[in-house]
Amino acid sequence: MTGMKKWKRLKKRLILTVKIAAGSSLAIGIAQNLQLDYAISAGTITLLTLMTTKWETVKLSVFRLVTFLVSVITAWIAFAHIDSIWFSYGVFIFIIVFLSETMGLRATISVNSVIGAHLLTSHNFTVASIWNEFLLVVIGVSIALFLNLFHDNHNREKDIIADMRYTEGRLQSAIRNLADYLSDGEIGKEALDGICKLEEELHEFLKEAYEFQENTFQSHPGYYIDYFEMRQGQCRILHDLYFEMKKIQSIPEQAVIVANYMLYLADYVIELNEPSKQMDRLNSIFDSMAAQEMPITRTDFESRAILYHILMDLEEFLAYKSRFIKSLNEKQLDKYWN
Repeated sequence: MTGMKKWKRLKKRLILTVKIAAGSSLAIGIAQNLQLDYAISAGTITLLTLMTTKWETVKLSVFRLVTFLVSVITAWIAFAHIDSIWFSYGVFIFIIVFLSETMGLRATISVNSVIGAHLLTSHNFTVASIWNEFLLVVIGVSIALFLNLFHDNHNREKDIIADMRYTEGRLQSAIRNLADYLSDGEIGKEALDGICKLEEELHEFLKEAYEFQENTFQSHPGYYIDYFEMRQGQCRILHDLYFEMKKIQSIPEQAVIVANYMLYLADYVIELNEPSKQMDRLNSIFDSMAAQEMPITRTDFESRAILYHILMDLEEFLAYKSRFIKSLNEKQLDKYWN
């Protein structure tokens, strides 16, 4: 699976590289055919805009066009009224950066600085010169918008679903390893290593889910983000459970009951499961343990307390799934659960 992941990442980089190279070249070609000054900058604008996701490209393109007028006015104020080239450009950049940061539009600074450099070089603020700069921006963002409409979202979604199945399998394996420890009192570091590796992988899966959301116009892709965030929370609980179990000095007889429950629970760590039955069974174990006699020795008491804490962690493990299901809207339930 690691090799497949590497290939998919390489494929994604290659597609982006082709888009940037082709789009930038096309932008320069169009600008040259229109006989625009600084035609090469159209390619730079395309490059800077393509380095984003689909939704980011749409928003960034709008912001570039909206802030164009601000850049031109700022350039006129700085360049037409200050003789020193280096000082006037410093004033221009100061104003542009300050306004962009204030409005949360940092991504527009690069293109606006390019426009400013052109106007500083030409010192020409005629309608024709400003129209030239505007067309460079329009060409650059238009090509970026067009190319960023094309994403292999179908296969990306299939990959995300495969990551979901993989995550469920790894969580099931981790729970069974922890259950085995409660049964025979032996647990190796490889169990912790597996949980830590899954935590790292979930971080990458979540990034993929966010990227998928930003590259689709569907109204409910946030499901995948919520799913992996839920699994991240459950994985953290298993991480904590490992260290809780390591504290047990002597395995109490009730540990077998908890271990059997964990083996039962592992089978239900799947996407299409509402954990009410698992919660009911866990509550019955709580009731059963509460009805038993208190341990006599301090060691037994501490071990029983840790065991009780393990049950509370398992309760929170189930709660993560319950909260995830309750957060789903009707469209998400209809698409993913029916």
